[in-house]
Amino acid sequence: MPAGLFLVLHIVGWSLYNRPLIQEAGTSLKIGIIQGNIPNAIKFDSNGWRRALEGYTAGYKELADRKVDAVLIPETALPFIWTNEYQRSTLSFYQAILERGVVAWVGGFGQEENGLTNSLLAIDRTGAIVGRYDKLKLVPLGEYIPFYEILGGIINRLSPLDARLVPGNSKQLFDTPFGRAIVGICYDSAFAENFRYQAAQGGEFMITASNNAHYKPPMLAQHHALDVMRAIETDRWAAIATNTGYSAFVNPHGETIWKSRLNTYEVRDATIYRRKTRTLYVRWGDWLTPLLLVLAGLMRLIVRN
Repeated sequence: MPAGLFLVLHIVGWSLYNRPLIQEAGTSLKIGIIQGNIPNAIKFDSNGWRRALEGYTAGYKELADRKVDAVLIPETALPFIWTNEYQRSTLSFYQAILERGVVAWVGGFGQEENGLTNSLLAIDRTGAIVGRYDKLKLVPLGEYIPFYEILGGIINRLSPLDARLVPGNSKQLFDTPFGRAIVGICYDSAFAENFRYQAAQGGEFMITASNNAHYKPPMLAQHHALDVMRAIETDRWAAIATNTGYSAFVNPHGETIWKSRLNTYEVRDATIYRRKTRTLYVRWGDWLTPLLLVLAGLMRLIVRN
């Protein structure tokens, strides 16, 4: 039975993989990605801010000249509080949005009453924030302090945090001028349920933003593989922006159309497509493992009797 189930499921998967990707007219989006390549050592000082602003502003203008529909930049690529209108209005990247009029999905910080959020913000051609996704799965010690009320005073001395980050709402959605997107920020990519929920709520394409500057190449490849799996599970095209690699475009079959080099500054664009399909995983979630456990239990009872 296990061998038969294994064979049947792989045949089904193979048949799904070999279905042609039919792209309907009017569903295309030309997305630009900027991989800034800002080392973590300088990311939060004046030198890093200046380098980031120069690189992302130049890349945005280049992509705008290529007539992209939107520009995606990585997690905390521009580490400023973007929900503060005055602060963002002083930035050259923001001024470029007002000049060129191309939608930008910006990795930065947002504000909440009890702290800051690691956010991806959708900025329209008028400079208004029209969408916002706050990172859901924060990294322990790197982005938040576990059991803060009890251990905060001790761990604060060890943590590099200057301010406390708070997680986003698990039911948040990200609307864009092109329709609803499925969004993840870095560590979120390891949690499939977050992407499944957004797809079930009408997400038509996938965008992820990550820093990744602190990882070695094997970890970067693993992180890319997580994003590939999320694209397959939701049957969505994906645009992936990272700080130091791997940035990429992935189709719903899990094929990487383009992948960046590591530790390089790169500006790239590609066409992805919006989709409204609903896979079995999107419809029902993680049903297979519980079902197999129940069947295994029943088989054991049958054998005993």
